[in-house]
Amino acid sequence: MKTLALSRIAAVLLVLLCGAASAQTATTRTEQDPPNAYQIGLGDVLEVSVWKNPELTVTVPVRPDGRISVPLLGDVQAAGMTPLALKATLTDGYKEYVTAPGVSVVVKEIHSRKIYVTGEVAHPGTYDLEPRGKLMQALALAGGLTPYARGRVVLLRDGRDGRQEKRMEVELKSIINGKKPEDNILLQPGDTLVVP
Repeated sequence: MKTLALSRIAAVLLVLLCGAASAQTATTRTEQDPPNAYQIGLGDVLEVSVWKNPELTVTVPVRPDGRISVPLLGDVQAAGMTPLALKATLTDGYKEYVTAPGVSVVVKEIHSRKIYVTGEVAHPGTYDLEPRGKLMQALALAGGLTPYARGRVVLLRDGRDGRQEKRMEVELKSIINGKKPEDNILLQPGDTLVVP
């Protein structure tokens, strides 16, 4: 009875230790990325190459399902990962086929960081979101307001992870006169600015 109890405790400890080791490995991979590392998004174009294996080198877009197709491995999740994390995933996958694979992942084109500006602006359209781009900068990219603009902006933000779409109204006057500088919010990819 005592032996059975001890073996169960040993089994539980072994499972816990294995889980902790795998969690530590996952943490180590993400710790290699700088805190503001670029996350691959839908529509981005990646160049994946394996050193001394030109037949495995491909330039591929990230599909709407967030995956890329690479030789030997097939479909691999890419969206939401950093290039360094994707490199680690591909290296692990290629170890079965290539001795000491030297994988590199290069983001060739960025198409996932778009914002949309419409309504009473000089040039409505789609714009590339600059790093740390804010609301007023987006309006400047769109050529500023027309004389018919009402002095406010409606921000529509996609509800991520199944959440409901967010809607926020911002009075531009309060940003300009300094009463509410926090309203000059940091934009996210996919944001739509509507100027009534």
